[in-house]
Amino acid sequence: MGGATATMTGTGGKPRSDVSALTGLVGVAGLLVWIAICRSWPHIASSLDIPGPRERMVGPSAALMGLVFASGPMVLWSVLVEKVHRNPTTGIDWSLKHRRKRDRSVTWTKIGALWITWAIIAALYCLGRWYWTDNYAFALDVLATAIAPMVALSVPYVMWLDRVMIEPRDHSWHFGAMLMGQLGWDPEQVKKHWRAWIIKGFFGAFMLSIVPGGFAHVVNADVMTIAGNPVALGVMTIELLFLIDVQIGTVGYLVTMRPLDAHIRSGNPFVAGWVAALVCYPPFVWGIIGNGLVFNYEQNTRDWGYWFSGHETLLWVWAGWLVVLTGIYAWATVAFGIRFSNLTYRGVITNGPYAFTRHPAYLSKNLFWWCSVLPFLVTSGSYVEMIRNSFFLLLVNGIYFWRAKTEEAHLLLEDARYREYHAWMGRHGLITAPLERLYRAVLPQPAPASEPIG
Repeated sequence: MGGATATMTGTGGKPRSDVSALTGLVGVAGLLVWIAICRSWPHIASSLDIPGPRERMVGPSAALMGLVFASGPMVLWSVLVEKVHRNPTTGIDWSLKHRRKRDRSVTWTKIGALWITWAIIAALYCLGRWYWTDNYAFALDVLATAIAPMVALSVPYVMWLDRVMIEPRDHSWHFGAMLMGQLGWDPEQVKKHWRAWIIKGFFGAFMLSIVPGGFAHVVNADVMTIAGNPVALGVMTIELLFLIDVQIGTVGYLVTMRPLDAHIRSGNPFVAGWVAALVCYPPFVWGIIGNGLVFNYEQNTRDWGYWFSGHETLLWVWAGWLVVLTGIYAWATVAFGIRFSNLTYRGVITNGPYAFTRHPAYLSKNLFWWCSVLPFLVTSGSYVEMIRNSFFLLLVNGIYFWRAKTEEAHLLLEDARYREYHAWMGRHGLITAPLERLYRAVLPQPAPASEPIG
């Protein structure tokens, strides 16, 4: 995963992120405003005499609207304050619109490639049985509703963009040229096109499927009632933080636009990177991690509230610790602003939690599992089960370590400025530096992650 490309703050200094810390924060502020509106809707509707039910807005449509309230401020901030549309990394020269002639053949080749790509992704959705059940069915409903506007808007959007792109023959053009038998297409560019769109199709549907989850709980939460209960208050706060993570993360998949400098510059080319990432998501995760059939680390376990019941002080401390871990996890997503996505290079993030460790999300997530599940405590009292649970959670930790290394291999391959950040963190990162020394002392230097896909 990556954010904006970095520039050096000075000789030997930590690279500076082009995505400011405020970008994600204004998105969080917009989302919190929408949550407040949803919670206060009965009073708002009554005061303004708005027709309709006088109830809190908790449905899937309200959850989707949260994406608008989160993305709108981030886009406006990025354009009006950070002026990202002027970044050289966009590949855009806005002055070209006054002196370049329209090349309809390039434009229609790209539009045709986009439409065929979407049709293929739709066919894959139809073949995947899991997409027609539970939350995924909701995601497909959203995508089915959006496809007609996407097709219609793609025409003026591509025509407009082609007038100002320095090189209009991008990944989409190469795929379209291949299909239409035109000369000059590059197989490597076609692979890049499909890596990017498989990532969007796979993870975009997943993120949309989980957008409604937890939204109703947060909007309906009775804060006054649970304020004195460390377990209930801790769980509600954690749900709010996960909600922020999901909403900001989903925006990252939806707003991959070149004028915002948020386009996918490359998808991870390593087979190992794809395997390490995909096993962490449905449908693969259902049979592998957590309560799956392979790495089940929750057999005969109970949550932390059960084990610490009756110890009020410990409950408060543990709830606070889990909230901190979840907060770091959400912060790691918020730091990307509109550029979050898996398996992609979209530049480099060096601020927020990435100033302390290269992989704050993975580190906090894995610590959260140990501290919330407590796999070494089981209701059966079986030492064998304790060892099994702990062993399998260690294997899950290993998957995330593997995943982190494949992501690093991708970014190291793409950008010299990421290599500067990587090296700086290895020497000076508060968490990364000591872990790096330990890793190098215990394990030999790793070989390249794998051969590129294709």
